[in-house]
Amino acid sequence: MMVVRRRRKSRKLRGRTRTMGWGRIGQHRKSGSRGGKGAAGMNKHRWTWVIKYAPTWFGKHGFNPPRIRVGYQPRAINVGEVEELTERLKISGNIKVEDGKPVVDLVSAGYHKLLGRGSLKTALKIMVPFASEEAKRKVKEAGGILVITGTKEEDNNKRK
Repeated sequence: MMVVRRRRKSRKLRGRTRTMGWGRIGQHRKSGSRGGKGAAGMNKHRWTWVIKYAPTWFGKHGFNPPRIRVGYQPRAINVGEVEELTERLKISGNIKVEDGKPVVDLVSAGYHKLLGRGSLKTALKIMVPFASEEAKRKVKEAGGILVITGTKEEDNNKRK
C-alpha cells in the first residue's frame, strides 16, 4: 500500500508570483543556497558527507616516483638461478637440446643480462645479450657454452 502524500509539492509554490514565497532578492537562487560551488566546505560544513561518501578525500596516498627513467637497466638473472629456470622449461617442454646440452634463451624468458652469483652444475648453452665476467667464467667451468647475442653499441643503435 502506498503512502498518501499529504502535502503536495505544489503547495510550496503557491501563486504564480515572482518569488514563489522565497522573499526578494536572490534567495534560493545561486550557489550560496548549495553551500558553495564544487568542493567548497569539504573540511567544514560538508564534513559528514566526506566521512560517509569520500573517506580518502583528504591526506596523502602513497608515493608516485617520477616517470623519468635515466639510462637503461636490463633485467638480470644470476647463474645459480639459470639451472632452476632450465628445470621449469624442461617441465613445460619449451627447451631445445643441441650437442647434448639444453639451450636456454634468456631473452625469451625475459632476461637481458647474466650475472655471476651462485653456481652452475650442468653444462648448458646459454644465449643472452650481456653477461658479466664472473658469469662467463662459471659457465665455461661447468662445461657450458655462453653465446652473447648483443653488444652495448648495437643495443643503443636499436633503441634510437
